[in-house]
Amino acid sequence: MYGQVTEALRAAYDQTAEARNTREIPSWKQGERQAFLQLLQAEGKRSLLEVGAGPGRDSRYFQHGGLQVVSTDLSPEMVRLCREKGLEAYVMDFLHLDFADGRFDAVYALNCLLHVPKGVLPQALREIRRVLKPGGLFFYGVYGGFDHEGIWEDDKSVPKRFFALYGDESIQRVAGQTFLVRDFKTIELPEDRSGMHFQRMILEAAWPVELAATRLPEPA
Repeated sequence: MYGQVTEALRAAYDQTAEARNTREIPSWKQGERQAFLQLLQAEGKRSLLEVGAGPGRDSRYFQHGGLQVVSTDLSPEMVRLCREKGLEAYVMDFLHLDFADGRFDAVYALNCLLHVPKGVLPQALREIRRVLKPGGLFFYGVYGGFDHEGIWEDDKSVPKRFFALYGDESIQRVAGQTFLVRDFKTIELPEDRSGMHFQRMILEAAWPVELAATRLPEPA
């Protein structure tokens, strides 16, 4: 299932890469990334991995903020746009991050992990945890607020994309199996998102990878 989902997502995002590269970034998203950069600066973090980086606009923001940034995305077109911005970027999926253990001080994931099937999400979180240094910080932001898993029938992308959404307590419970949840908040969206709101977590790699692995729930 994961392979089918990723192939459809790659096709959808390849087609919309140029449009997403010029789309206006809402002020609330700009505020969230600014707050995360300020947190990283305050805690002396230097290196950041962005997964699901899209065309690299957030990655470039963090790079301009003084961080050493690496970007990954499923879409070759998105990675091309990242590289055009001078970013170090690679085509990778969430389950196969080709980096050494403990490589990064921080990971940033904005509205990308909502495409991971629920039975696979614990494995994706463990992979993200693996590449984080002890004490590393993880910005985990997704749309959600209710439970859903499957193709979003009202999606305008071609092909239609797969979404896995969680209630507020559920998403914290899943993330808390692998990370320490340092902060959680919701943001009501100014645009119509079919009853969704934004869920933002600041997570910490607070225990060894080996222990985190033992805390994972069984895949559904």
